[in-house]
Amino acid sequence: MTSRRTFLTLGTGAVLAITLPKMVFADTENTPQKLIVLNQVFADGAKWVGVAIQYTEPLQAADLPRYRFLVQNRKVLGLYVTDSLKNGAKSEGKFVVLNLDPQDEAADLLQKKPHETSVKLKVGEKKDDSPEMKSVNGSVVINGQMFTTNENKTAILDDFKQERWQDPETGKTVKYNLFVPPNYQFNRPYPLVLFMHDAGVTGNKIKAPLYQGLGAIVWASAADQIQRPVFVLAPAFDEIVADDEAQTSDYLDATIHLIKHLITQYNIDTSRLYATGQSGGGMLAIAMNIRYPDFFAASYLVACQWDPAKVAPMAKSNLWITVSEDDAKAFPGQTAIMQELEKQGAKVARAVWDAQWSQEEFQQAYARLTATDANIYFVMFRKGSVFAAGENPVNPGLGHINTWKYAYAIEPVRNWLLSQQKSA
Repeated sequence: MTSRRTFLTLGTGAVLAITLPKMVFADTENTPQKLIVLNQVFADGAKWVGVAIQYTEPLQAADLPRYRFLVQNRKVLGLYVTDSLKNGAKSEGKFVVLNLDPQDEAADLLQKKPHETSVKLKVGEKKDDSPEMKSVNGSVVINGQMFTTNENKTAILDDFKQERWQDPETGKTVKYNLFVPPNYQFNRPYPLVLFMHDAGVTGNKIKAPLYQGLGAIVWASAADQIQRPVFVLAPAFDEIVADDEAQTSDYLDATIHLIKHLITQYNIDTSRLYATGQSGGGMLAIAMNIRYPDFFAASYLVACQWDPAKVAPMAKSNLWITVSEDDAKAFPGQTAIMQELEKQGAKVARAVWDAQWSQEEFQQAYARLTATDANIYFVMFRKGSVFAAGENPVNPGLGHINTWKYAYAIEPVRNWLLSQQKSA
């Protein structure tokens, strides 16, 4: 069987080849018309996970086993025919979708900037450390016909819209990503989740909070939205918003004001506003709860800490905190915060979990922990468990960074957050 080779060029300049088999339809050659690159965001960032090939005429799924599709330097896990990229496998369709192994080295789309982790960050300091998401693009020629492969689709991420809003009170312009629930109805109130990124994502790339990991997009997945339709707000900060001196920038108030603005534009349930953040974003969420103790129904704080002397206003807040015992700052920092909040009357329930557990094991552990009546749940990932098998934690900050790779994937914790509601 004849085949042709066409080339896709990754943003870094690496050339990747895809071999397309020749297909015949009604005695004429059924040629590909377009290649679409398919991406997905995982806990460790965006990855290239597929290629959709659109043909001139429909193909039969039953015929596919006779053909062989190859992608250079990639492992093809499977393929299927579909009539639309919004649908799954069909018996007939013009699209052939190749599923590629996300574990391939060439799958990684994040290009991170090196930065000095030992440098102490100060509030208000402008940074451009946000990682870049590379694209797979290029031009190909088949039988004298040229077409481009610059169309990249990233699941869930593409459903967010990017906006800018200037806060008249602080003068800050907030760049943000907003997910509106599918089939939004103006006569129905919806909850809103605010996700705030870590300092390593600080910069000028507005989509960086989306493609860096699960913190924002996990709430917008089809599975979560079917069970819990919710707005998702993910600001992209261009300066350090919270530091180790327990100081915050004007983005704290500006973000609260942005939420109040969105409430005037959409039917958002003010009794079901939620905050979550990782590292510096979690620190900002703590500061928000201190300054606006009645604003959020609950908060999910991941790998973060604050000055225990300032947290008293949070004693009655509904909080879920997740840290790693390998985190040199957040683990002792949150331990001290829990002790202080208990002095202020908070009811704290604690547990040590294994980050490598299955969802079923997390569900069982969640049931055991929440059987205790508390308004604050403090989970510590067991020492060593945030490191995957074979991962060498040579970087002392890895126990910190790896925390949010696991924390946002725990479904019962997401369920807990969205089940909290402020009393009237």
